[in-house]
Amino acid sequence: MKIGYARVSTEDQHLDLQIAALKVAGCELLFKDYGVSGVKFSRPGLDSALRRLTAGDTLVVWRLDRLGRSLHKLVELVEQMKLQGVQFESLTESINTNSPSGTLVFHMFAALAQFERSLISERTRAGMRAARDLGAVPGRRPALTQRQSEDALKMLSHMPLGDVASSFGVHPRTIQRLLERSRQ
Repeated sequence: MKIGYARVSTEDQHLDLQIAALKVAGCELLFKDYGVSGVKFSRPGLDSALRRLTAGDTLVVWRLDRLGRSLHKLVELVEQMKLQGVQFESLTESINTNSPSGTLVFHMFAALAQFERSLISERTRAGMRAARDLGAVPGRRPALTQRQSEDALKMLSHMPLGDVASSFGVHPRTIQRLLERSRQ
């Protein structure tokens, strides 16, 4: 039996394309995860799909990165399935582990995907360094200006933390962190 697995990283994304492709590929059962990162290998939909697989079944994904992002974990998962007599298929990359050449292709694609993620991460860090060198401050802007922070700290002497947060329209944890930083 072919069992399909589809995943999107954010709630804003849609599974329609993946589900249509999995159905065309002959998947009889489909398991899905919405808004779950591929970094995590413990996901409700994936866990359910893996529990349902038995010897002779094939786990099918639309693209390799839908299964996961870690090369080590991908290889470990596919090897574990192979020991259970379960095959793996990725539609976009035309990977099918029911043959030695299919297994080789899987390992090559997984290694290339890991390499690409490493390059993206390296470029991101280099870009952030360059921005810092030009005076930019990476990350999101502070919730409060310097003046607001000073005012909030003064207000804490006669107002509860939650009321101070409400008066500035921020979460109480923002004021708590401000207070902790001021004590350092």
